[in-house]
Amino acid sequence: MPDLNIRNLQILRGPNRWTLQPVVEAQVALGSLSTASCGRVDGFQQRLKSWLPEMLDPCLNEDPSAGTCPAYLLERATLALQARVGHRESFGKTLLDGMDGHFKVVVGYVNETVAVACLHSARALLLAAYRSQPLDIAAEIEKLLESVDDHALGPSTKAIVEAARRRGIPWRRLQQGRSLIQFGHGARQRRIWTAETDQTGAIAEYIAKDKNLTRTTLRRAGVPVPIGRIVDDAADAWEAAQDIGLPVVVKPRDANHGRGVFLDIRTRAQIEAIFPHAAKYGDGVIVERYIPGVDHRLLVVGNRMVAASRGEPATIVGDGQHTVHQLIEAQLNSDPRRGSHDNAPWAKIDTIDWDPTVMADLQHQGHDITSVPREGERVLVSRFANPAVDVTDEVHPSVRKHVVIAAQTAGLDICGVDVVCCDISQPLEQQGGAIVEINASPGLHIHLEPAVGEGRPVGEAIIDLLFPTGNDGRIPLIAITGTRGKTATLRLLSDLLRASAKFLGVSSSDGLQLGPRRAHAIRGDRSEGAQGVLFHPWTEIALCEVGAETILSEGLGFDRCQIGVVLNIDTEAPGSDQVNTLAQMTKVKSCVVHTVLPRGTAVLNADDPLVAPMAQHCKGGVIHFTRQPANAVVVAHRAEGGRAVVLRDGGIQLAEGAAERTLCTLTDLPPALTGAANFHLENVLAAIAVAWAYGLTDAALRQRLRGV
Repeated sequence: MPDLNIRNLQILRGPNRWTLQPVVEAQVALGSLSTASCGRVDGFQQRLKSWLPEMLDPCLNEDPSAGTCPAYLLERATLALQARVGHRESFGKTLLDGMDGHFKVVVGYVNETVAVACLHSARALLLAAYRSQPLDIAAEIEKLLESVDDHALGPSTKAIVEAARRRGIPWRRLQQGRSLIQFGHGARQRRIWTAETDQTGAIAEYIAKDKNLTRTTLRRAGVPVPIGRIVDDAADAWEAAQDIGLPVVVKPRDANHGRGVFLDIRTRAQIEAIFPHAAKYGDGVIVERYIPGVDHRLLVVGNRMVAASRGEPATIVGDGQHTVHQLIEAQLNSDPRRGSHDNAPWAKIDTIDWDPTVMADLQHQGHDITSVPREGERVLVSRFANPAVDVTDEVHPSVRKHVVIAAQTAGLDICGVDVVCCDISQPLEQQGGAIVEINASPGLHIHLEPAVGEGRPVGEAIIDLLFPTGNDGRIPLIAITGTRGKTATLRLLSDLLRASAKFLGVSSSDGLQLGPRRAHAIRGDRSEGAQGVLFHPWTEIALCEVGAETILSEGLGFDRCQIGVVLNIDTEAPGSDQVNTLAQMTKVKSCVVHTVLPRGTAVLNADDPLVAPMAQHCKGGVIHFTRQPANAVVVAHRAEGGRAVVLRDGGIQLAEGAAERTLCTLTDLPPALTGAANFHLENVLAAIAVAWAYGLTDAALRQRLRGV
């Protein structure tokens, strides 16, 4: 058997028996390392320290007698490697898994693909450390960073998602490898794609993409823009430049990220040289007046400007000895803030496939990449590649109005507006400044981590646009678990909640029911079923059946619920290959109670000695249900003002503290609800408790119960 063999890898994408967050769960067989200890292997700690210094303390604190060091270190190394690539997670757990030398290792994750890659890299690292073998840690980190680039959320989307998390707004990635995110549930959901929302129209995007249309549209709205026009070829471009007045800008009609944009062009020879490069990047070329000044990016969200940054051209300083190429590597690309991965704050200057705009600027200054600038000479390398300076508080009120008008004229709810001027604190009209471009789906990173100044909460601004104060995107979500009676209780509850006149989405072992329509294509009691009803745009109340199998193998299909119900836990052995005792099954089922929101309610069977104690894990309120009026749990709960549904003398009572009122008698109910088996009555009591917790009136409940 291979050492540190990772087997039966499971991704639990929702709350689970270990924690409320998603985790990777792996079975690990130690093999010949069963008796290994980091304190007993010569040189182990030194090798580990050289590769992952943050791993040293856990090693030193190890209890060798526990015999768990290799598996535990696999957990800690996986978390450490995730942190190295920007995915900081703190949850980890390692425990014995049935037999000697076999462990279960559980770690939280930000992105599941990255986490699995980190788990396998951690295994390779530890094996190398135990076996005194070399390891290229830089290559391992580079490989993991590539996984982050390929699979994880980019910085803009991540900022919006993190803002949603802080607001308690649920979110789900709709397609792996894409920044397509659903926030909220059902009828209250919203979606984004990077920094575009579901309200960003195709017409607005088209206007922003076509820079000539942008300019003419904004000019009609009275926004200061440079004059210019579309040109057919280099000769026409030179003619346009003469008409407009030199110097000019030559740029593609519909490119982005500054590609193919040539500034401060003054001669026909320059135009003829650069025109093919500008034409390559877009469908047509524009010539427009050159606006002297500094580039600024202003971010508009909704009806306000929320952030502004000033770009500073990337320059090098000559020393009379080194070439332009060498100085770029030494003075610019050596900056640790520059990198080739998405999580790097700023991009490196590409010194392999040189940008034509860089070459043109160098040539304009009398240089090329092999030139040796004289000592102290400053050479402009790129106008767009340097870190930004936050200037949000400096923007003149009239400039703020202009950029908001520009965004709204195009129809963009989120818009990056490029402004060129000498002083952003002064009106554009007084200094000959102008808005030169607008951008749909603008990058947020320059506002989140500027080189100078404070980062701005732009992710929060976008979430506040999508979900105004008081709206967390949630709909009432009712989750029901138990050993028996889940589906029957859910059916009854569906009938009761139809009194609310809301659109019900129900996922159970019967399949999916979306309003009056049934869909049997998927298993409704799995996480996919819950996600289906929460995805449906009409769902106003979600009812989800939750089985132990789902919690163990997938995690819940939702992050939190308004009402969590535990009906019972069987008194017989569970018989699962992952759960061998009633205590373990109780922990699995209590997962639903742990997910109840602080403003929500847990509905618990007070007559089941394994279920009733789950009340202590609930952050919200609790309603107990019981067939025994003198149940000690219910008596104590009511003494503290708690609520309960009680079967007393043939009647169903709604109790709150010392007060108690009759909802109905058993004779009022259809015989199908009060069958001979006690669990039939438990299902009825549980369904009534949920409907009460939801807010149905007594009258509505009576009417629905009699009509079932």
